[in-house]
Amino acid sequence: QVQLVESGGGLVQAGGSLRVSCAASGNIFKINAMGWYRQAPGKQRELVAVITSDGTTNYADSVKGRFTISRDNAKNTVYLQLNSLKPEDTDVYYCAADVIGGGTPYYTTYWGQGTQVTVSS
Repeated sequence: QVQLVESGGGLVQAGGSLRVSCAASGNIFKINAMGWYRQAPGKQRELVAVITSDGTTNYADSVKGRFTISRDNAKNTVYLQLNSLKPEDTDVYYCAADVIGGGTPYYTTYWGQGTQVTVSS
């Protein structure tokens, strides 16, 4: 089985910064894309940023220039640096990873449990 565990969320004032991390562990053969999503109560989960295994990144327009996604392939870990935070960035942030592992020969998307980011005005 494969597990994703997020850490690093919390409460920060507007204009501040946070870094969230997500470590994948378990029976992992290969990880392709890793990404961060966010979801507010009653809303759909939306993509924040994604990074492929070769380091290609893509961001939601709302976070471009403020957030930076990175990964450490040796540690099976993805990071999201959140700068210039705004109250509207308040959400639960989830990481996801496309993994070959857990006994299956094809990519499966695994999700973390989510970490709360709250930005006060």
